[in-house]
Amino acid sequence: MIKYLIIDDEHIAHDIIKGYCDLLPNMQLQKNCYDAIEAIEYLNTNKIDLIFLDLNMPTLKGFEFLRTLQSPPKVIVTTAYKEYALEGYELNISDYLLKPFGFERFLKAVNKAVSVSTREGPLQTTSNNNTHTKTIFFRSNKKYTQVDIDTILYFEAAGNYTKVVTLKEIITVREKISDVLESLSKDDFLQVHKSFVIAVKHINSIEGNRIMIKDHSIPIGKIYKLNINALLK
Repeated sequence: MIKYLIIDDEHIAHDIIKGYCDLLPNMQLQKNCYDAIEAIEYLNTNKIDLIFLDLNMPTLKGFEFLRTLQSPPKVIVTTAYKEYALEGYELNISDYLLKPFGFERFLKAVNKAVSVSTREGPLQTTSNNNTHTKTIFFRSNKKYTQVDIDTILYFEAAGNYTKVVTLKEIITVREKISDVLESLSKDDFLQVHKSFVIAVKHINSIEGNRIMIKDHSIPIGKIYKLNINALLK
């Protein structure tokens, strides 16, 4: 379960974010905070996985608040001010959403935060056998499917769509492969062709210009050979 906090001085912003989160499984709102001081008091005694943070708030601004935290959780900034984006990334935020934002852009930001590749990161959920499982959400056929990242073998571009090939099924996502790649950990996934992104952990063998993953043969594009060479070093 991903425990999240909304910090924003506008009530409508809370309603929008909560409404979006309610469409996703495993998202649990812990508290609505309407200024940073309220959030600091809550975080002093409670653990949070993800914060949705507004910047222009009274008393203590969003980034000023963020600098007071010694070990901040993942943060998605939600603001109407694009000029602070660079400063946000310098503070290691997961994503920067410009208001007003739609659900698809919101989903991409949540995926980016949730699928961060850390061995024992706070956004990993724990299964019954105490092993860590990272998940990602994909939109397919007007519904959102949660997929265990470890089961993904590779992604294949299909025009404006992307095929997600897993150990169990193939999911067709209405999103370009370049956009899907932005939501993935660079440690776990590697682009090897303009139309293919592979899961490194599932590589069986590499021979010539082909990569074998289970029973699938994936081509290596000429301009992506450097990625393979770096992997083999």
